[in-house]
Amino acid sequence: MISEKDRLFMRYWEANRQKESTFVSKLSRGLPMALIFSLPIILLVMVIRIFFPDWYMKISATSPGMFLTAVIAMLIVTIFYSFFRMHYKWEMNEQLYQELKAKEKKGIVGK
Repeated sequence: MISEKDRLFMRYWEANRQKESTFVSKLSRGLPMALIFSLPIILLVMVIRIFFPDWYMKISATSPGMFLTAVIAMLIVTIFYSFFRMHYKWEMNEQLYQELKAKEKKGIVGK
């Protein structure tokens, strides 16, 4: 017994699973959420560095190259998070699809 909601999901997933499984699709669909987390951090550090350079150098005791390294590291974390978040979501949808297919097959065989 599969509900209408499950049937709609199965139809949607059959149509979109290949398209959503690509690296570019996962990256582009996960990027907005990743930027929500990382952009405030990057902007805060950049604003402090630009508007309060003396305070930044006193507090952080870092070289100018460390600033660029921190920004690059945050961008790498953003890309990592965006891809793996959507990959996890794709895996969960695929697992649900496989379970519904097995349930549907079992329901057909059982009748």
